[in-house]
Amino acid sequence: MTPDFIKQCIEAGLQCDHVEVAGDGRHFEAVIVSPLFRGLPKVRQHQLVYKALGERMREDIHALSMKTLTPEEWRT
Repeated sequence: MTPDFIKQCIEAGLQCDHVEVAGDGRHFEAVIVSPLFRGLPKVRQHQLVYKALGERMREDIHALSMKTLTPEEWRT
């Protein structure tokens, strides 16, 4: 599991304006900017990312710390 692969999975499963992923192969950090996050609480935003990653969250990714932002939040 690589940061680039996780980035590709998120972008394939979720409409994103920007995605950054860093990590060591087991633990990852991500910044995800999506218009789909507008009006949603952080828990729901994170659930959308987990859904995009699917089974990988259970089997391949041991820890994912994420910062989710709307495009408006990203610009400020």
